[in-house]
Amino acid sequence: MNTPEITKKKIKTILNRRFVYCYDIEYAEGRHYYSVSRRKKNDLVAIMGEAEAKDFVPDAVTIFVIIKRDGREPVLLLDYEYRYPVGRYLLSPPAGLVDSRDIQAFSRPEDVIRETTRREVFEETGLVLDEKCEIKIVSPLLFTGPGMTDESNALAAVIADIGSDNLADRLSQEGAEGTECFDGFVPVTKKEALEILKKSKDAKGNFFSVYTWCALMYFVSGMWE
Repeated sequence: MNTPEITKKKIKTILNRRFVYCYDIEYAEGRHYYSVSRRKKNDLVAIMGEAEAKDFVPDAVTIFVIIKRDGREPVLLLDYEYRYPVGRYLLSPPAGLVDSRDIQAFSRPEDVIRETTRREVFEETGLVLDEKCEIKIVSPLLFTGPGMTDESNALAAVIADIGSDNLADRLSQEGAEGTECFDGFVPVTKKEALEILKKSKDAKGNFFSVYTWCALMYFVSGMWE
């Protein structure tokens, strides 16, 4: 089978919006593939060279926030965020897009991921990541759904030790920006996380995203320890 050769000349922009683009990729004469992306034409993964494609900054970061507390078992901190394509609040881990200013400020992708992690955790949970908080990069980049988009997410984990503090007193969703809408937090123990995984639905009976599944699996597997 001949491998398609994709070049910039073979890509046509058919939708151009602030946060999303749609492209027509003519991968062979008269044959077209359609791709939705957060990237401008010059930055598409499809036209990256081999070396460049192996080390670039993801579009977003999804964060697994694990809270350690004195005398109590750790919990995975999830929330309910309104997801417009499905029209309801879904059980979700904190996440957010990488800021172009961070890409300009840091030379290494891992530093961009860490900065995005700090910002998004504060905006979506109110937690300030200080020296007691450990940030781990679980995966520097995963494609969301490469059959439809080149969108990518890094996975990061935050292990925050709040000692004897009351978790509810430390949390806030007042940092929501733009289209973001939240409806409370869901701290889950390992047992509760396993139950959610087994049911593939949250306590309200709704399905959730693959990144929520990843967060739950990372937590129950003990990989964070």
